[in-house]
Amino acid sequence: MIVRSPWPDVVVPDVSITDYVLRHAERLRDRPSMIDGPTGRTLTFGQLADSIRRVATGLARRGFRKGDVFAIYSPNLPEYAVIFHAVASLGGINTTVNPLYTAGELAKQLKDSGARFLITVPPFLDKAKEAAAAAGVEEIYVFGTAEGARPFAELLEAPPSPPSVKINPREDVVVLPYSSGTTGLPKGVMLTHHNLIANLCQAEGFKDFDGFKDGDVVIAVLPFFHIYGMVVIMKLGLCQGATIVSMPRFDFQEFLTAVQKYRVSILPLVPPIVLGMVKHPAVSQFDLSSVRLVFSGAAPLGEEIAQELSTKLGCPVVQGYGMTEASPVTHLSPTKNAPRKPGSIGFVVPNTEVKLMDVVTGEEAGPGGEGELLIRGPQIMKGYLNQPGETADSIDREGWYHTGDVGYVDPEGWFYIVDRTKELIKYKGMQVAPAELEALLFTHPAILDAAVIRKADEEAGEVPKAFVVLKPDAASKATTGEAIMAFVAERVAPHKRIRHLEFIEQIPKSPSGKILRRMLVQMEKERAS
Repeated sequence: MIVRSPWPDVVVPDVSITDYVLRHAERLRDRPSMIDGPTGRTLTFGQLADSIRRVATGLARRGFRKGDVFAIYSPNLPEYAVIFHAVASLGGINTTVNPLYTAGELAKQLKDSGARFLITVPPFLDKAKEAAAAAGVEEIYVFGTAEGARPFAELLEAPPSPPSVKINPREDVVVLPYSSGTTGLPKGVMLTHHNLIANLCQAEGFKDFDGFKDGDVVIAVLPFFHIYGMVVIMKLGLCQGATIVSMPRFDFQEFLTAVQKYRVSILPLVPPIVLGMVKHPAVSQFDLSSVRLVFSGAAPLGEEIAQELSTKLGCPVVQGYGMTEASPVTHLSPTKNAPRKPGSIGFVVPNTEVKLMDVVTGEEAGPGGEGELLIRGPQIMKGYLNQPGETADSIDREGWYHTGDVGYVDPEGWFYIVDRTKELIKYKGMQVAPAELEALLFTHPAILDAAVIRKADEEAGEVPKAFVVLKPDAASKATTGEAIMAFVAERVAPHKRIRHLEFIEQIPKSPSGKILRRMLVQMEKERAS
């Protein structure tokens, strides 16, 4: 059974993402588009559009051309939207990088994506220079000023008259975020202009979702490098005429202060922050009466927590569902004209089809039955960069993307997620690939074998846990779990750190040598119960 949206299909215009995002810029030219939360520094819609054109001109004069890749290695700033859409307007490809990545992690993404240029902030410049040198990046820019990089302001000095570039929205890739998909190492997800615009139109066509509208003030505490912050917050907000308040890092007090100061109306969050809103005593010290909607994504939100925050703030707390490969939204929960179902991810968005496949039999699940979600629609990625095999494994010949998430649909068409077949770990909504951590563990001189799985955690949702087999020599036997976890922590971004480690005699594997993670996950579940 194929499930479709209760709302009619929408028309997706064949334009560039920059043109679509700036569609209201002239009408709203004096209204704030982007505000830097800590400082109050503001770009109006008119200034945003003008800055994008100037930066595009400056980049073109520096030799940046259609198809070139530009890496953004920065926390949330108003200028993030400027550089992203300037690159896009030239037919370039943005690759967005976690600003907490180590130089080694950054270098891997720069090499794999083929980035020519990179932009960062002064505190990250040393890591950026090290990675850029290793990956052959030609030019480094910096927001602000710092020795060894060109100032971003230099690009703004160009006139607002960029060259005209012919863009094919359905074929031309505009952004290359990295995702582990359902398994394996992080891969470049090729998203076209059409993919992103389709998803923005689908959200707009979801008639009973009353969020991210003209005049809303939206907090951007979730990072712009992540597909959620990039599309759902930045682009959906701007193209609808909302004001985006960007926060360069998450600090709970600063977050609450910004909500109160800027009279924020929409809170796009992830479950750990929702949990903090429920439990943290500081919440009661702030005036949050401006908030009319809390939207949660990136990981499942428990029904009780959603209901508790809804009661506390006196507004709907709803969630959606998606993934990087779907640009990202495939399901949304209504905010009006429908009953509240806090544990549900909602209905299918327009122009999208979903079917459930039994994970054991591979047949379509019957009514009320659980199965893996397979999704088809115009928001589904073009494929993984330079990974035709991985692409074929995730998108079948009929165009269905295999999500790796298990769920069911109730008789009214509401979807629920109950499990995950994929190996991916979701730490506070951010992806952690077990294969990446296992490869790093194998470089430790004392380790013979290793496996990494997800472990439930109240605050983070999930954290990485490692099972390690030590080499039989005496030196290895003297190695502690703390020492191994510290070894990993020195080489990865904070969200990838191993939080639990257990020594084991043997890693369970299939006859072909594949790690049987589900056995280890089941063992953890039995212990917890």
